[in-house]
Amino acid sequence: MVMEYCVCGMQEMLDSVPEKRFPGFQAHGYFCQLIDGLEYLHSQGIVHKDIKPGNLLLTTDGALKISDLGVAEALHPFAEDDTCRTSQGSPAFQPPEIANGLDTFSGFKVDIWSAGVTLYNITTGLYPFEGDNIYKLFENIGKGDYTIPEECGPLLSELLKGMLEYDPVKRFSIQHIRQHNWVRKKHPQSEPMVPIPPSAETRDRWRSMTVVPYLEDLHGYGEEDEDDELLDGEDEIIYTQDFTVPGQVLEDELELNGQLRTRPDPKLVCANGTDAVPLGKPKTERRASSASNPSRKGVSTASKIRKLSTCKQQLNFAPPPAPHPLLFPVNNVPALKQTLHPADVQDYPSYSLLVSEGVIMTGAPLFLRPQVAV
Repeated sequence: MVMEYCVCGMQEMLDSVPEKRFPGFQAHGYFCQLIDGLEYLHSQGIVHKDIKPGNLLLTTDGALKISDLGVAEALHPFAEDDTCRTSQGSPAFQPPEIANGLDTFSGFKVDIWSAGVTLYNITTGLYPFEGDNIYKLFENIGKGDYTIPEECGPLLSELLKGMLEYDPVKRFSIQHIRQHNWVRKKHPQSEPMVPIPPSAETRDRWRSMTVVPYLEDLHGYGEEDEDDELLDGEDEIIYTQDFTVPGQVLEDELELNGQLRTRPDPKLVCANGTDAVPLGKPKTERRASSASNPSRKGVSTASKIRKLSTCKQQLNFAPPPAPHPLLFPVNNVPALKQTLHPADVQDYPSYSLLVSEGVIMTGAPLFLRPQVAV
């Protein structure tokens, strides 16, 4: 799963400065991106219902992302309008129609109101409606009485009044917001920009994306352990069961002049065809190194699997020899098996039967001894 990485939320940035607000040019940039996101959601029939700074995430290049669609509602594709009947958003960002307990309301106008409260908050550091408890807060929202600080200026004040209109029918739409002069105006940088605060845990001002340090702390793995990590669990390595390939005969079948010829140990080869070379330190040194490092005593299952996977690449057996060179033209393979003595037929079930135009091809499980005449 691949996801976008957002370094922090807008609320975290607001809390990092004493004024609890953004400069005008910075707030303007974030608000324009918020309107773009809302326009797309509404075009797809999605009502967010919980627009607020805490649900707006930011990347290192200043891109805004709308998150937390936990209470969002998807309208029916053939719905006549954007009528909604439930809302579970944050109380301070709810419109009067919800605070007054109306049964139905316009979903899109709810997002417009919440965006207006968000704009009010990021430009002034305050909320248009406040209360000692949720009941008092909803009472103030239901009345629709609020004030706009004078430092906001006439353009911003007019935009806020249009977005925080008590009557949903008269409330600004996204098209009205886009055509407003405050949105279309270019705002100069008159104040320092609020930066993304350093990470609270690591104090990393760049909010690095890597998780390697966390994994190393969790599993106790460091660069000094790379050399002897591979074979520390040598006793726990699981080898695959031996198997027979064409051209090999079992020990109890290999008897010459009354003496048993034992098979030599299989030669270990690497994937590239070269001889395997022991890696790491000697076993005694590895044991001592492992005992001296307490974090290495508990070898997890995942670590064993990683070692086993790595060792299998070096413990591959040499490729099996070519099958018997004798190829016999036949028309009926089962009939051929019945006419021959069982001792003269060797079956290798691990190899597939390949028959083409009546000829047993290379790799077939049926091989005949040379002395058999067909």
